[in-house]
Amino acid sequence: MRVHRTRHGVVVELDNGDRFSLAALHWDALFQSDAAHATILTALESAAPFSDDLEPLAPVASQEIWAAGVTWSRSRTARMEESEASGGSDFYDKVYDAERPELFLKATPHRVVGPGQPMLLRSDSKWIVPEPELTLAVSSEGRIFGYTIGNDLSCRDIEGDNPLYLPQAKVFDACAAVGPGLVIRDEPLPQDTTIHMTIRRDGADAFVGDAPISRMKRTPEDLVQWLRRHNSFPAGCLLMTGTGIVPPDDFCLQPLDEVIIAIDGLGELVNVMAAAPSG
Repeated sequence: MRVHRTRHGVVVELDNGDRFSLAALHWDALFQSDAAHATILTALESAAPFSDDLEPLAPVASQEIWAAGVTWSRSRTARMEESEASGGSDFYDKVYDAERPELFLKATPHRVVGPGQPMLLRSDSKWIVPEPELTLAVSSEGRIFGYTIGNDLSCRDIEGDNPLYLPQAKVFDACAAVGPGLVIRDEPLPQDTTIHMTIRRDGADAFVGDAPISRMKRTPEDLVQWLRRHNSFPAGCLLMTGTGIVPPDDFCLQPLDEVIIAIDGLGELVNVMAAAPSG
């Protein structure tokens, strides 16, 4: 079962492809429910069939977007390489093996874009890459009830200059894309679930990569447990779980690049890059 936040309100898509409008259901209610699946089934009892164009929005209303870093070996290597000159490379090596993970606030709702919406490239960065990430839907009580796709846009040169610049490297307008919707399921995703990313430039593939989630160093449940320590989420949250796909060091996103991220069973998230206004 999939739920979409759209211009028409909440739309549920059943496994057989049928769609229904849940006009009376507020998006935040899914995150505030003890059982999102049951909440949807109750709403379906009075739902009307939906046949319009979906027009999906980012699956975010009041939810913050948080992210985990250095949860894959490939990410650790990339972070160590980019920060070697600043003397910060040891930080990433240590956090990879530490009990406590790296967690940070990625975006507030107004900094998030949905499928088909442009992401903005900072004018003060010369090394920007997409980071395709399995993203967890976490209820206000800390339960993982759904999954979606995230793109954690990152300025590797800014973070590499000094790890303390992480907020500037990660958090800015249209820095996060999420979608297309939430796949609601109580059980974890299969370990052979694979994340795929293609970057298209001038009609050709500029980069292609994939990675199975079995290569993640930490489990989604462990990340959520750490995130919720002394941290409350009245409207729930989304948690990006880190990336195992990193373009080569000589690659930088350009305006009009198309980033296509797909995760087995979750669909596809597509966004085009745009230059951010100076300032």
